[in-house]
Amino acid sequence: MMDILFASNNSHKVDEVRAKLAPRFNVRSLRDMVGDVDIPETGSTLKENAAIKARYLFELTGMDCFADDTGLEITALNGEPGVYSARYAGEGSSFDDNMDKVLRNLAGHTDRSARFRTVICLIYQGKEYFFDGEVNGELLTERVGGKGFGYDPVFRPEGFHETFAQMSLDQKNTISHRGIAVQRLVDFLVSC
Repeated sequence: MMDILFASNNSHKVDEVRAKLAPRFNVRSLRDMVGDVDIPETGSTLKENAAIKARYLFELTGMDCFADDTGLEITALNGEPGVYSARYAGEGSSFDDNMDKVLRNLAGHTDRSARFRTVICLIYQGKEYFFDGEVNGELLTERVGGKGFGYDPVFRPEGFHETFAQMSLDQKNTISHRGIAVQRLVDFLVSC
């Protein structure tokens, strides 16, 4: 089993990624390896932020590692919150704070289309590789479901009646932006 380091302290993300990479890979979280470290996300794109985090971790540990950045892009809000999705309501804001701000900003809009995008930067044997995934859907007017995290309770993917927060982890991993990007990462690692 290969050890690989995931640059995240978000236990929900780590669980999702471990479920996709097991049993071939032993995914170690940032907290597992170096403790609580908050890597600044100073990039202006998802790709830049993923690379910043992966490079930081690689320089710190020298291990094969990867990092992701994910954004919710809402059509009626000109792509907001995008790269600022995790801190849309301000630094230190909660998932609920961010959802509340999105729902307030969407009040009165009939176009509720949105997409989730994830970009992963992998540093493997000293080289960088990028993988992405996206899923289109729509934002509901209120929260539905108690699973998942982030904007999951208000995001319903195209072709489904359930929000991400109503889906099992296995079902979500099959169709989600992160699941698609992680599958591309897995396919690459398996082929090496």
